[in-house]
Amino acid sequence: MNLRVFTIARNTFIESLRQPILLLLVLGSGLLTVLVTWMSAFSLADLESAEVQGDNKVLLDVGLSSVFLCGALIAGFIATTAISREIENKTILTIVSKPISRFIVVIGKFVGVAGAIIISTTIMLVFLLLAVRHGVMSTAADAIDKPVVIFSLSAVFLAAFGGAWGNFFYRWNFPQVMTLLLLPLIIVAYVAVLFVHKEWRFQGLLIDFKPQIMLACACLVLAILVLTSVAIAASCRLGQVMTIMVCLGVFVLSLLSNYFVGRHVFINQNVAEIEKAFPTDPGKPGLLAPGETFEIELRNVPRPSIKPGDSFYYSPSPTGFPMLTADFPSFKGDFEKSETYLGLSTPPGLVVTKIADKKLTIKMVGGKPLYRVRPPEQDDFVFLGPTRINYPALAVWGAFPNLQVFWLVDPVSQNRPIPAGYLVLMAGYSVCQISIFLALAVLLFEGRDVG
Repeated sequence: MNLRVFTIARNTFIESLRQPILLLLVLGSGLLTVLVTWMSAFSLADLESAEVQGDNKVLLDVGLSSVFLCGALIAGFIATTAISREIENKTILTIVSKPISRFIVVIGKFVGVAGAIIISTTIMLVFLLLAVRHGVMSTAADAIDKPVVIFSLSAVFLAAFGGAWGNFFYRWNFPQVMTLLLLPLIIVAYVAVLFVHKEWRFQGLLIDFKPQIMLACACLVLAILVLTSVAIAASCRLGQVMTIMVCLGVFVLSLLSNYFVGRHVFINQNVAEIEKAFPTDPGKPGLLAPGETFEIELRNVPRPSIKPGDSFYYSPSPTGFPMLTADFPSFKGDFEKSETYLGLSTPPGLVVTKIADKKLTIKMVGGKPLYRVRPPEQDDFVFLGPTRINYPALAVWGAFPNLQVFWLVDPVSQNRPIPAGYLVLMAGYSVCQISIFLALAVLLFEGRDVG
């Protein structure tokens, strides 16, 4: 089975790289990235601690959007060539007429197409990383980053020269050779740029390296692979035009699913956002035991207002999911009497004891500790009650791929650190989505007449 999958994947991979549209979209994405460095001068607010500041935020946003869209188009075109066109031309008969199951055919086709997609997307993302290093030219007085221009153009010209040489002397396919040469050359160019300052001074590798942007790029590759599985499933029944339309439709709807469906899944209302949070007693920083208190300074005046005795919930998300504390009933007691709020019969909870404008004090009450993931922190959202879940909306929301979770431009530009574990979660989510669409592809292909 492994040998058969590898053989089909290898042939599909080679045929995918030979498609001129793949190289055209890759080079078109690079050209668009160059134009964005000239056209993104909107003088946005600056944030010195973020990996991108000012106009470069627009550069990153538009650049990643371009790569995302080009990746969706490449997935539609290449998947159509891999399955739909082979069915129309009857060339698929040379495979299914042999003792090879259609499941193996679908898996092999996906692996081959995914390999070509990863190569093309990586090249486009490196173009974007080079543009981020160059930065937006906000005024005519801004100097060109010559190492970026020279190294990147050298990589493109060498790849084009290698492709032309191989095509002229050995009749190798030009798009295939140029794409395969461009991948290592553009990566070498980017690494070389990291070692060279724009004024041609040697510098450390990590000075211009952007780890958060790299995580955002890695998540974008996973999103495009999910779209590739959608394209494979669609091409088992549809032609080229309809497959591309399905890919674009899923691309748009999956980015809007949070607005149309996702906002109806978790029912709660945040009343404020935390600016500062610290323990009243520095010796008890964890808010672990009943009686411990925390001082909270809010970023805005709470709406609706908070009163002493209200329950205190907090979450890193404005939707209230995941909530960082367990559900608990409202507190009915007297804060002046420890036997009341620390009594064994008192259920555990977090309660507001004092409030003055945007400052409040919370206390853990109850006869035993309340489960919480961690203490409240800066940028958490405050709630007065637990989050309810609309399960029918959750089922619809979960059944459709949510590509918005792969879009990490906002945390990068707002200097919100992306934990490395998030990439692991997105990889698991991608595997689940890809498995679902490949299973659908197998079902559709099993019933397809290819004779």
